[in-house]
Amino acid sequence: MTVRKSSYRSLAALERDLSRCRACLEAGYPLESLPVRVPGSGQRAYLFGQAPGVVEGEERLPWRGRAGRTLRGWLELEEDVFYATFYCASVTRCYPGRAPSGRGDRTPTSREQELCSFWREWELELLRPRLIVTVGGLALRWLLGLPSLTTCVGERYELDGTPVVPLPHPSGASGWLNDPANRERLAAGTDLVKRELARLR
Repeated sequence: MTVRKSSYRSLAALERDLSRCRACLEAGYPLESLPVRVPGSGQRAYLFGQAPGVVEGEERLPWRGRAGRTLRGWLELEEDVFYATFYCASVTRCYPGRAPSGRGDRTPTSREQELCSFWREWELELLRPRLIVTVGGLALRWLLGLPSLTTCVGERYELDGTPVVPLPHPSGASGWLNDPANRERLAAGTDLVKRELARLR
């Protein structure tokens, strides 16, 4: 049964309850994993994506599949450095299953997204990250309310004084990078992330 306290004083307590969350399942939505997460261990940056994929759902660790390897390649970070640098979160925390079309994963419903927003709000409150990187359009819309990913990649924003750098999703199902202009935007975006990370060090 899902447990959510009215307030949290530590990240460890929040993560303990998150690891057992079944709110979406209890609300009748089909999920194919338990929550996916990497426990906090002093990360100073917050990576916010859409939802875990099938590999992530099986391993219960974020960014373990092909998209994760692509993302780490963009940022030129080895796996251990990546997880030590970023507290990895997402709009929803469980693998939602395949899309009805069979192409890619199912996009979580608005209600599923709302049910998971509780965890993000408390993570940001407790972590107080010094950099936020959004990955994909859904994460960008949830965090900043910006409707268009394309015009935002390569730009720097702020959320309550914290730098926010949007990146596209590294999914193999996306054709976004087929456009040469978008590849230039990606290069600008990853350069921004690298500069912000260098500032944190």
